[in-house]
Amino acid sequence: MAQRARPDGTAPLADARILVVEDDFLISLELQSILSDAGAEVVGPARSVEGGLALVSEKLSAALLDLRLGKTAVTPVAQRLAALGIPFLFYTGQTRDDPTLADWPAATVVAKPALPQMLVSELSKLLSSRVAA
Repeated sequence: MAQRARPDGTAPLADARILVVEDDFLISLELQSILSDAGAEVVGPARSVEGGLALVSEKLSAALLDLRLGKTAVTPVAQRLAALGIPFLFYTGQTRDDPTLADWPAATVVAKPALPQMLVSELSKLLSSRVAA
């Protein structure tokens, strides 16, 4: 699904390098499509914590993380991103009450399933806050 261009004609996530860490194959394909259509370069997707850690670099603009990869929490990836100052959001089927989120009280959490526009909008906000910081 194509995202609307901004008034200046650019794609909402133009020039952004977005890491996707998602263990569900179909969801990861959908996320790749949504983010690419919005102008982002998709890094990954990684389907495990180890895979996500291997793709984390200072060249990332932001990340979209599934909170649970099977039975494993994505916490190590989130910690590495935070240490590098790379913004991220959680895209999850878990509730805000999940104990893993206690470590990230200010994190953006988008509940699955979400409309493509919502994901793009939330990632755009993260990128804007990084530029402003």
